[in-house]
Amino acid sequence: MVSDYTLEQLHNNLRVLTIPMDTASVTVLLLIGAGSRYEEKEEGGISHFLEHMAFKGTKKRPVTRMIAQEIEGMGGVFNAYTAKEYTGYWMKAQSKHMPKMLDILSDMLLSSLYKTEEINREKGVIIEEINMYEDSPIRKVGEVYEYLLYDDTPLGRDIAGTKGTVSSFTRRNFLSYMQKLYAPGNAVLVLAGGGVTDSKSLAEKFFGSWQNHEVTSYEKAVDVQSKPASRIVTKKTEQTHLCVGVRAFSRNDPRRYILNLLTVILGGGMSSRLFTEVRERRGLAYYVKSDVDRFHDVGYFVTQAGVETKKMEEATKVILEEYKKIQSSKFKVQNTELKRAKEYVKGNFILSLEDSQAVATVFANSALLEDKIRTPQQILDGIDKVTVSEVTELARELFVPERLNFAAIGPFEKGIEKKLEKVIQL
Repeated sequence: MVSDYTLEQLHNNLRVLTIPMDTASVTVLLLIGAGSRYEEKEEGGISHFLEHMAFKGTKKRPVTRMIAQEIEGMGGVFNAYTAKEYTGYWMKAQSKHMPKMLDILSDMLLSSLYKTEEINREKGVIIEEINMYEDSPIRKVGEVYEYLLYDDTPLGRDIAGTKGTVSSFTRRNFLSYMQKLYAPGNAVLVLAGGGVTDSKSLAEKFFGSWQNHEVTSYEKAVDVQSKPASRIVTKKTEQTHLCVGVRAFSRNDPRRYILNLLTVILGGGMSSRLFTEVRERRGLAYYVKSDVDRFHDVGYFVTQAGVETKKMEEATKVILEEYKKIQSSKFKVQNTELKRAKEYVKGNFILSLEDSQAVATVFANSALLEDKIRTPQQILDGIDKVTVSEVTELARELFVPERLNFAAIGPFEKGIEKKLEKVIQL
């Protein structure tokens, strides 16, 4: 179990987290508090686009191929990702290559060229990425659900942006956005794995020239709802993909572990209630799963499934019935059920911690998004403390009509919204 770590701060306020592990590899991760919820409407997708541009050439490595060849030439892997509240850049290789990884990563972040020809070329790549998502209803339905919750606000819009916004970006847009959010005081650098010594001096060497400055904040979300709501997207598909869920709470809410376990009990595995009822007993879906997402100020719980269109109403009723049953005295969570859920969550978490990249991500998210470190052991202790009565109480609080939301993509006939009004009830 990873428990030892060192948190230090450079003169420019960049936090440096060092996490020793008994591995031959090391992961270097830079997590920045910049994501799509920080964008103006006309900037939609620029956080994600900027992540792509970091790999498109620097002053020292002017073409993409040079960056890839250097990382792959030392047997390493690398990538980046963009979410609504953060962007991450990471590399993983043998521990002996840690200085070289820091050199490349700092070069990408501090000295990217943002050539106009590369920007124009990448526009086509990202537009095709957007097209891919549009053709993947199993993924797209989650975006439809979030738009239902947060409407046309930064939190409700797609991370990738629109074809219109992506097509409009220029070099000036990227430099302006970097100035708005990319600052060492708004980032965490994590080094996790074997041989992670002298991290602060290495970080100072490669990131010490990064100038700190004030960064902008985000538009706060407002959870206002008084009755069940729905959003339907009609599209020619073989299946209907649906999301049924409720508004929940922010990432720092003390009930986070209770919600995690409630989620597992309902739809977290093949022994979960929803998998048993929707798939095994009724054969309504190939997949059905529950999940949660949390942000700085709000969050939600959701169950997603892919079903035959004519069986959508039945599947939705079954899901909602399970939401009702878990609140009741007759079908409340049993001690054995909660124990199984705890072992499921803890086991999956512990297995993930064998990978230096997963460890780096856990610590980086904690430091940047919660402004404190929650060690793996503290997380496990929090899970162990949850009681049956807490799970039941939270279910009764969350699964109420004024929190309920439904989204779906499928080949629907006219009048489906009115038909669903009678189904989407708790």
